[in-house]
Amino acid sequence: MLTELFHQTHRALAYLGASYDECRGMETTLSLCWFTPGWMYFGHVGDSRIYYWSARERTLRQLTQDDTHVGWLLRNGKITEWEARSHPGKHVLQKALGGGNVYVDPQVGAVGCEPGDRFLLCTDGLSEGLYGASLEDEVIRPVDAAAADRLVEASLVRSGRDNTTALLVEIA
Repeated sequence: MLTELFHQTHRALAYLGASYDECRGMETTLSLCWFTPGWMYFGHVGDSRIYYWSARERTLRQLTQDDTHVGWLLRNGKITEWEARSHPGKHVLQKALGGGNVYVDPQVGAVGCEPGDRFLLCTDGLSEGLYGASLEDEVIRPVDAAAADRLVEASLVRSGRDNTTALLVEIA
């Protein structure tokens, strides 16, 4: 179902791009979560990210892969995380919805979850400013109405320069 949602969204954006000059070439990333009792299903295209923090294991892991050439280089051991963070092409997407992309192959998956687990959905600006241990330190802080704002502020202070957006969800 999530794959079909991504395909329909892609077709609609491509149609808008072909129909209106001001929308020509328009493309976007999309990361989404669908929560059901005990499970979180996700879909992803682009360089925004979804992270999962397990309350039981006390670990943070990135669920989605960046759809960039630099992301591919990193996943395949061709460059280090430090080289990826400073690579001049790190924001050049290989996959996006809309634009001139003929076909979209979203990453979809599911994660079992329990009370206390947390999911962070964020744009690349947040993961650029916060990464590794500093990201995990922020995610494990108490969750309240201002938690996402604190993540964005911490990222901007540490050098986040791109669009910076965060949504932090804790399973009750």
